[in-house]
Amino acid sequence: MSGAAAWARALRALSLLAIDPEGLRGLHLRARAGPVRQRFETLLFTLPGPARRIHPDLSDTALFGGADVAATLAQGRLVWQEGLATQPARLILPMAERTPPHLAARLAQLLDREAGHGLILLDESAEETERAPDALIERLAFGLDLNETGWQQAQATLPAPADLDAARAHLPEIRLHPDHIATLTALAARFGIDSLRAPLLALRAARALAALNMRDTPNDDDLREAAELVFAHRATQIPQEEDEAEPQDDTPPPDPETDSADTDETQGDIPDDMLIDAVAALIPPGLMERLQNARGVRGMRGAGAGARRKGNRRGRPLPSRPGKPDGRARIDIVATLRNAAPWQPLRRQGESGARVIIHPSDIRLRRFETRSDRLLIFAVDASGSAAMARLAEAKGAVELLLAQAYARRDHVALIAFRGSGAELLLPPTRSLVQAKRRLAGLPGGGGTPLAAGLLAGATLAAQARGRGLDPALALLTDGRANVALDGSGGRAAAMQEAYEVAGYLRALSLPAILIDTSARSAPETAQLAHGLGAQYLALPRADANRISTAVSTTLDATAR
Repeated sequence: MSGAAAWARALRALSLLAIDPEGLRGLHLRARAGPVRQRFETLLFTLPGPARRIHPDLSDTALFGGADVAATLAQGRLVWQEGLATQPARLILPMAERTPPHLAARLAQLLDREAGHGLILLDESAEETERAPDALIERLAFGLDLNETGWQQAQATLPAPADLDAARAHLPEIRLHPDHIATLTALAARFGIDSLRAPLLALRAARALAALNMRDTPNDDDLREAAELVFAHRATQIPQEEDEAEPQDDTPPPDPETDSADTDETQGDIPDDMLIDAVAALIPPGLMERLQNARGVRGMRGAGAGARRKGNRRGRPLPSRPGKPDGRARIDIVATLRNAAPWQPLRRQGESGARVIIHPSDIRLRRFETRSDRLLIFAVDASGSAAMARLAEAKGAVELLLAQAYARRDHVALIAFRGSGAELLLPPTRSLVQAKRRLAGLPGGGGTPLAAGLLAGATLAAQARGRGLDPALALLTDGRANVALDGSGGRAAAMQEAYEVAGYLRALSLPAILIDTSARSAPETAQLAHGLGAQYLALPRADANRISTAVSTTLDATAR
């Protein structure tokens, strides 16, 4: 479709929204930020009715209302703050591709239950696999794409306001015929559209088109254009030619004298092939292939753009939860006060001098969701007689995790420590080919400089955080250090330094797992895991699959 034709479709959609905003609900626009989208937004604000911008991080209180903490504490009684849902409006959501699932569910609930609300999704994503939530797109009549439209092609404007007002006044007089419903429903099924909302929205669009043209009932052109506007971006298949023979029609030909009066009442006789061709012509090239590729990725949303992990320090805010402060979680002061506010008049009875009385049950803790890439650092003990076996299994585990790295956007690094120090054998990478090349020949044997291996892991983790990564550590060792940081021997001094470096790593709040690879577990290894704040797993006969599974499961659970 040319850029001018796409702009004409966008204007048509805006015109129909101006005529029947309640029935058509809104639209989904894919367009990069620029003068074309700015012009579209300018026209959007000329439509009748209030319009309000919202943000992907919109809270439930802002949407549905809640306690006004400041006013409640000042007045000594519960003061309710109204949300956007209390006043019908057209909500405009920029960066719709970043909408979190909980907000998508709330907005879908708002569209389904509250009359008068509309939604405009402004989607800046460039790929089909990263777009606004399907639950919202399905509820909106129109899907538009202005990425290929230039400024010179976006000069046409909307019909005159008087014409739109006249069409809106004429809308209740539009009459529908049962054939209209049957035609649009069958057409939606032919294109693989399994939602019943689609033919209903197309029917509302046909009514609005008839009102715009001052007709009393939709004609064939109205049905065709409505199908083009509503079905083209929803299609999941191209209708195939039917091989069945056409049934014999034994009905006698109509009597022109007796049936001429019903001509105006039997609209919707447009041939199915014409409707199918009209909609199919507007399906973007390659859409079917992109849909097939996108289904699997969309099902893993949350992993493809950096795995979502719930924490309590940084990232996108999540709804607060009840809990007890443990030194790491932050108290959500506003949520805590909001929870305590309704009880203040009752709690102040018999009290003097206290302005706000907080009970432990009122405390709410802040939570965040991070989407940054994760770096999994393998620190492998390459010392002693069993070094070659441990390194071989670590190599297999790294390769297994790298095979999953593309989907999860994880990076993997490998540190080997032996002799008198530690060596970074594999810098952070997601390249399986590079990993295999670097891991082809791993050295082994010598002493166990455990403190040096831990310090190398801490240094790499600090560098990774400086580049915006979230590091995690997987330590494979038997826990029997015998080489100090300065290269000198001595088990006692080497273990003491290992404990000190482990305490430093714990202070970094670095998620970690210690895999004990010794044939017989020693108390020192479990004590080292405790000093790291790491999950301890005794796997004396660990193989690549067990290590990979244990690391993935434990670190995912630690990050939640």
